[in-house]
Amino acid sequence: MASPILPGSGLGSGLDIGAIVTALVDADKAPKQTQIDTATKANTLKISGIGSLKSALTAFQTAMTNLSSKTNPAFAGFTATSSNTNLSATADSSAVSGSYNVVVTQLATGSKIASASFAGGAASAIPSGTLKISQNGTDYNVDIPADATLQTTRDAINKAQGANGISANIVTDASGASRLVISSNKTGEGSDLTVSGIAGLEIDGTKPLGSSPAAGAAGAVNGVAQNAKISIDGLEVSSKSNTVTGAISGLTLNLTTVSPVSGGVATPTVVGVDANTKGLQTSIQAFVDAYNTLKTTIDTLSKATPDADGKLTVQAAFTGDAMPRSLIADVRAELTNTGAGGPLAVLSQLGVMTDRNTGNLTFDTSAFTKTMAQPGMTGQVQQLFTGTDDTNGLLARMSKAVDPYLKPAAGDITGSGLLDQRMAILTKNTKNLTEQQLALDLRVANLTKTLTAKYNAMDLLVGQMKATASSITSFFTSLNAQQSAK
Repeated sequence: MASPILPGSGLGSGLDIGAIVTALVDADKAPKQTQIDTATKANTLKISGIGSLKSALTAFQTAMTNLSSKTNPAFAGFTATSSNTNLSATADSSAVSGSYNVVVTQLATGSKIASASFAGGAASAIPSGTLKISQNGTDYNVDIPADATLQTTRDAINKAQGANGISANIVTDASGASRLVISSNKTGEGSDLTVSGIAGLEIDGTKPLGSSPAAGAAGAVNGVAQNAKISIDGLEVSSKSNTVTGAISGLTLNLTTVSPVSGGVATPTVVGVDANTKGLQTSIQAFVDAYNTLKTTIDTLSKATPDADGKLTVQAAFTGDAMPRSLIADVRAELTNTGAGGPLAVLSQLGVMTDRNTGNLTFDTSAFTKTMAQPGMTGQVQQLFTGTDDTNGLLARMSKAVDPYLKPAAGDITGSGLLDQRMAILTKNTKNLTEQQLALDLRVANLTKTLTAKYNAMDLLVGQMKATASSITSFFTSLNAQQSAK
């Protein structure tokens, strides 16, 4: 009896050729496919981990930068307040609590000078040569080419001397006559500008121009440069700048306007200085939180966890990788370094400790309050965190500890940090795995085609043999029937 022909079976053999070919191809493909899938999963996980770690480190550095801001200092040992908007005050770690009456009688001004007027306006011709602008005994030279105008002379000054704080512009009056006006951002007595070297542009900044100058007059606009003048508790102080540093130890006064006068008497501004204990406590907690957030992220990216059944272990992006351990070790090392030194040297003196179970930082506010009760400790806290320069404070050192992971090292020809270098390797791995998958898919297609052709040929041969066998059987059956008939 002939074999039944099943759906998808070979017509000659009755075998399921498709299933046989699929089974053989899958058996050949499985080891390499498993290898590619496993490597792809691990590579993708690491790429995601690099992104998460880089984001965490960037956020950590941002927190350190914000806490060490000079314009809005979070770790100011003292806070300075002002009773009037005509001046503001900031305190550093050497300040002392107290109160001061400050009167601003004169602001520091810079030099602003104007040339004689040019009837031809901005297009007036200016002789070529070297224009010399002098200030405080220093000469700033500007080359004026041939065919220059008042306009191009202005542009040449700005281009050549803008970096030195000297700028120029043109003022044109109702008659159309123009003057070249030159100013400097340097303030204080003795900073007057003088100009020489080009005919028609000689200006003596030590002489006031006056309110209604003649066309040929040149000189200082609104008077000559002057110092700021203030009194502190009745003591007269003069400053070349409107930022007065050192007049009161530990304080910087920023002058904006002259003190208001009432009844012929200037109204003093009361500047108060107080210890910033509460603000420091808030900032230390922010520092602890920033560190713990980074530590938790690194732990999450490094620690393997059990699956839903609690039986198998799920690998994290950096499980078994030494880089995260090295990173957190670099950061933690700065917690115990003495840095800027001083009576307050380590965080434990402020109640900041390490939890033995989690490795996170804890903040004991009671211990902090006890330490702050000692005289002068607020300034020491400020010095511990912000340092005596831009490099030795704890905040700067903590930020620098993660620099190698985000920024290229000096002389590094790759031009990238450790995380970017690792990402470049992983990206290359992704490309390699994609190429391996394409090669495997091509091999599977070719193998499927080859095996299908072979099994179809076998099926055809079996069909032919069955047909021959059937023909022979029929011949002998017929022959037997003929013999029986005789």
